[in-house]
Amino acid sequence: MTEADTQILGDESQPLPRGIRPSTTPQTGDSAPAAPPAATSPTIDNALPEDRYLNRELSWLDFNSRVLALAADPSLPLLERAKFLAIFASNLDEFYMVRVAGLKRRDKMGLSVRSADGLSPREQLRRINERTQQISIRHAHVFLDSVRPALADEGIVIVTWNELDTDERARLEKYFHEQVFPVLTPLAVDPAHPFPFVSGLSLNLAVTVKHPEDGGQHFARVKVPDNVDRFVELSRREGNTEIVRFLPMEELIAAFLPVLFPGMEIVEHHAFRITRNADFEVEEDRDEDLLQALERELARRRFGSPVRLEVSDDMTESMLELLLRELDVDRGDVIMVPGLLDLSSLWQIYNLDRPALKDPPFVPATPPAFGERETPKSIFAALRDGDVLVHHPYDSFSTTVQRFIEQAAADPNVLAIKQTLYRTSGDSPIVRALIDAAEAGKQVVALVELKARFDEQANIKWARALEQVGVHVAYGLIGLKTHCKCALVVRREGSMIRRYCHIGTGNYNSKTARLYEDIGLLTADPDIGADLTDLFNSLTGYSRKDTYRNLLVAPHGIRKGIIERIEREIEAKRAGAEAGIRLKANALVDEQVIDALYRASQAGVPVQVVVRGICALRPGVPGYSENITVRSILGRFLEHSRILHFRAIDEFWIGSADMMHRNLDRRVEVMVRVKDPRLTAQLHNVFESALDPATRCWELEPDGKWIASPRDGATVRDHQVWLMEQHRYQ
Repeated sequence: MTEADTQILGDESQPLPRGIRPSTTPQTGDSAPAAPPAATSPTIDNALPEDRYLNRELSWLDFNSRVLALAADPSLPLLERAKFLAIFASNLDEFYMVRVAGLKRRDKMGLSVRSADGLSPREQLRRINERTQQISIRHAHVFLDSVRPALADEGIVIVTWNELDTDERARLEKYFHEQVFPVLTPLAVDPAHPFPFVSGLSLNLAVTVKHPEDGGQHFARVKVPDNVDRFVELSRREGNTEIVRFLPMEELIAAFLPVLFPGMEIVEHHAFRITRNADFEVEEDRDEDLLQALERELARRRFGSPVRLEVSDDMTESMLELLLRELDVDRGDVIMVPGLLDLSSLWQIYNLDRPALKDPPFVPATPPAFGERETPKSIFAALRDGDVLVHHPYDSFSTTVQRFIEQAAADPNVLAIKQTLYRTSGDSPIVRALIDAAEAGKQVVALVELKARFDEQANIKWARALEQVGVHVAYGLIGLKTHCKCALVVRREGSMIRRYCHIGTGNYNSKTARLYEDIGLLTADPDIGADLTDLFNSLTGYSRKDTYRNLLVAPHGIRKGIIERIEREIEAKRAGAEAGIRLKANALVDEQVIDALYRASQAGVPVQVVVRGICALRPGVPGYSENITVRSILGRFLEHSRILHFRAIDEFWIGSADMMHRNLDRRVEVMVRVKDPRLTAQLHNVFESALDPATRCWELEPDGKWIASPRDGATVRDHQVWLMEQHRYQ
């Protein structure tokens, strides 16, 4: 990557740790109580400084900047770069709908408790807006100045109306009148027509029209329909080459505004888009069905308060003032964007059949223990021979985990299947297998998490489908999300009952399993089977069990178990043993875990962190984190697995929990210890590759900036490509 690409990865406004450069206290104009100190061991030798945490929200924006850096990287296939532009946009939408919405709510209610790094909600909102404006402009220019011209060079041309020839305009006029005009509803704003409701994430045109007789000007809003493609496709041949041309739908509508407002003069028109609060809480009442309560709240989501207004950067001041007033949006929540709004629609371009412009196809492997795809071996027989570790997407989900559930559903000796479902695909083969099992007379229990954000509607549908065939559907525990990824199969084998288990880091989703990197353990270990039996009993009944044989279970056991193991590494180091901690996760935010890692660093324990997204830990600061390194790997697959390794005590753990408050305090999460040396060797290899000095990544600096690594001129290897090669030839 170029230096310009890495400049977007840091945040200049973040407070810096002592010893790096002087910092000043932000003057925010609002008072807020100091954050309570994070729990730390009372026996530490060296006090930890107050400024030891990075801001969670700004760290997330840095993560999305790393996604943007992939879009800007000319070494990646062109349509993959377009895909990363789309991912950046949809990521930012969700960030505003949830995280920014939560901050705005706390600020409005006067709940100005400062974040761990000392910022009030209002100060965080100010910094978020400044940073978002910067990276949104960068995002737009990566598209306008780099990706869009490169697409045109490959015969994929995104055009404006003015760039169309006469024949193309004639074809589009017919298309507009037949397909688009009937679904458009221009909405005037005047004393008889109040300002219309603008739904969240919809694309709109703000239009000013003038009456030709009296010169009076009026505002109107036209919604760009969301049930048609964002880009209208036109094709033509130039010599032997087929050129695909795309016209944005808002350009087509703008060209025919006189048809929508006959007899009026079009003065100006500009695109805008609003983001609304989608972070709602369902009041869980034991006397009300959770499914019905959730459906009621989902209906309210589209009416959430505005949290962001995106406008084209050529919008006039008078038009912007009108939108701010009518939409009740603060000027500080405005993001001005050059060019097209909502580049998440670039998925339409990505879906073109142009394999030469995409990553080469990869066919996942089937672990040798389960036989070949053509001659599969019984999963149960394989697991009786020993545990199997699956690493998706390098190992096939369909021939391992999915086959495990499907064989259980079809096996007459299987008595019961119990499984958690957090996010599933629209045509889920896992759910179909559970339905088949219930129809075959097996006892089937499904823990469906209805509150999985933005998947609520799909989970409601699956819950009802499962209930209709006699599956015992439960929604988990009141006040907690069931986020763990567990399946338990109970099978009669002769005169005995044997339990088979799967515990993983990713969802039971056959589609995302091809894109998300995850680890799963398949085992017939009796102790793990007993643990999962106890866990499912606690999720479906009234058991209050919170200790297990081979599992750590949140909200009671994971944080405590991790910190205990960190302390054991510290003790081992002080006793002269070789100690070390390696941690791979999506996010590292929890202050108690971070402080334990700081104490390990102070004791001389090397700590190596691989984090995909948010990291609130400051590495490499003399006095408390000089023995900690943090790196982030992004690429073709979304790094999603959570793995922990404690060297001195020789323990590997995998599971569903990130090091975040919500995971450790407000969710049912499960981590399982992987014991078999064959399998721990596989996890060791994952760490060795991810932490190789030559691996392409970003490294977190003490001041909070992320720097692309290796530096210029160094040999570079790709962690994910290496893993693909390892599985291709195993």
